[in-house]
Amino acid sequence: MKKIFALAATALICMGGLMAQNTFKGVVKYKVESTGQVAMTIPEEAAKAEIKVSGNDMYTKSPIFCGGLTECVLIQNLTQTSCMNYGPYLSYFRSQDFEFTYQGDGKLLLKHTYEASDFDSVDIVDTEAGHFYYEYVAGETKEIAGMTAKKLIRHAYDDDGVDHPMEMWYSDEIGPKINILFSGIKGMPLECTMDAGEGKAITYTAIEIVKGKVKEADFLLPDGYQVLSEEELDTLGEELKEAFELMQE
Repeated sequence: MKKIFALAATALICMGGLMAQNTFKGVVKYKVESTGQVAMTIPEEAAKAEIKVSGNDMYTKSPIFCGGLTECVLIQNLTQTSCMNYGPYLSYFRSQDFEFTYQGDGKLLLKHTYEASDFDSVDIVDTEAGHFYYEYVAGETKEIAGMTAKKLIRHAYDDDGVDHPMEMWYSDEIGPKINILFSGIKGMPLECTMDAGEGKAITYTAIEIVKGKVKEADFLLPDGYQVLSEEELDTLGEELKEAFELMQE
């Protein structure tokens, strides 16, 4: 069974003829709102989001789908390429006289390819702590941004065995059949609420689906990002971990 992935994008073969492909090309635009019992401020730059889609390829640089150090994400079937910026952390630690083996500016290109089998069990009932599964609800639909959306419930269990279900509405006519940006759902989410803890929640809802307004150039990654070897990445990760631990002492 699969452990919980962060929706906004965690991390990720082309299956060729083995994987069916949607032919939708366009842009899915979302609004992002605070919907929990406890209100939270959504920064202006995060209040709107979008994903560009071309068949099984997707591209986004919206904070709700990237988040953290990730500045943009490109999905190509089961391969995810993320533009990461570790610069702020590196600059701070270097100012504290911490030395890194890596001497760059921290803008790194991380690429990972999943296997379809990594996601083949997410719809099998699994109540183990830290795991999740999807329940595809038959017969329940509603219209969102001019598309027929189907209901999906993501069941996730905490250490006490308590389920924390999350309702989603998705279209299986848009995006990859295994959407790794959203933990392997079978299409594109059009509405989803995420628990932000302490009574806070964020809901993103598709407000416009623009068909045909994409071109190949929309799926090109920006310049200026460096590719490191697996060994170099491991070293950087260990040194960053050590730096954080030293600062907390």
